Amino acid sequence: MLRAKLSVVPAFALVASLSALLMGCSSTTNVDKTAGWSTSRIYSEAKDEVSAGAYDKAVPLFEKLEGRAAGTPLAQQAELEKAYAQYKAGEQAQAIATLDRFIRLHPASPGMDYALYMKGIVNFNDNLGLFANITRQDLSERDQKAAKDSFESFKELSTRFPDSRYTPDARQRMVYIVNSLAQYEVHVARYYYSRGAYVAAINRAQIAVTEYRDVPAAQEALVILAKSYDALGMTQLRDDARRVLEKNYADGADLSNRSLKNKASDPWWKIW
Repeated sequence: MLRAKLSVVPAFALVASLSALLMGCSSTTNVDKTAGWSTSRIYSEAKDEVSAGAYDKAVPLFEKLEGRAAGTPLAQQAELEKAYAQYKAGEQAQAIATLDRFIRLHPASPGMDYALYMKGIVNFNDNLGLFANITRQDLSERDQKAAKDSFESFKELSTRFPDSRYTPDARQRMVYIVNSLAQYEVHVARYYYSRGAYVAAINRAQIAVTEYRDVPAAQEALVILAKSYDALGMTQLRDDARRVLEKNYADGADLSNRSLKNKASDPWWKIW
């Protein structure tokens, strides 16, 4: 009996030692390296990570700073810079969530114009797609929800903060987005026309003409309208579309040689 009891003791001691060791390792991995840091040091370290392109490392530092400096302008700055780091890290959804939270909680913040601008930028670039440059796929050939969301953010920025340093660029992007939305309708109309779905082509081309005035895509939209009406034998409507072309475009009446395919060109945003 004595031997049996003695044999149990070492096993129990081993289990206890292993448990203590595991607990020690766990506590070591959970140590907060920023525990003794000042808010200024945390901010400096986060900015250094951003400068180095280590955006994934900068995000948790900005989150620490938000908590440590809660209720101060520095916390608001950290939140905005976290959104930027998330965006640069390819975390568009998280960046939008951060910006939406900022806009909701800090309506009178001096950084509101930047928050709106950044929200527009995130959606604007998200709409271009990761492989846009590789496939030569224009923004007008993609789903337009992100473009519309981007436009709304830029519109709010330019309306509420007309003198903001970000407003001139936002307005340029708004022009591009409107042109893109119109071109998207033309892209779809062209697709339907090429497949003989003339009624569908007419419907989409009419959207480009009526909802987006004075845009480059309007000319091709009118061409598609005229060609589709002609294919359906609707001569009066065809002639109406021709007259609008002749009135607004010097070469508008020459439909026979006009291509319904856009020329490849690099839009201005591709400098990035």
